[in-house]
Amino acid sequence: MNHRRQKKLTKRLVEAATFGELTEVRALLRGGAQPDRADGEGTTPLYAASVHGSVDVVRALLGAGADPDTESGHGTEGTSLCAAACWGHTETVRVLLEHGADPALREDGGTGMSPMEWALAGPHSEVVALLEGAAPQE
Repeated sequence: MNHRRQKKLTKRLVEAATFGELTEVRALLRGGAQPDRADGEGTTPLYAASVHGSVDVVRALLGAGADPDTESGHGTEGTSLCAAACWGHTETVRVLLEHGADPALREDGGTGMSPMEWALAGPHSEVVALLEGAAPQE
């Protein structure tokens, strides 16, 4: 597939993920859109779905191979788990953790906030409990 077509597919996939359009997301993935590729703004489809709590879209993207720990944006967004934790999307947090998202991974290349810090700032007690249960035991 040529670069221009892939770029268009990526843009459409991020838009569909943003608006929780599961049918469109599935069609774009079948059509060759890459689940981990960021659009021109640096936004990944998984981040777009996670920030809006579109859990079915999150599942579809993870099932298609999206990496739950990929950072989105050019220093303006973050990880999908941080996004879901920030907004208190409990089920999205659960699905990301089930697919291997690192609950200790800080955004901004490791210098920013962690998912737990975002959840506590919410405050989102259900998300805090999930993240505490997923944290590595010392």
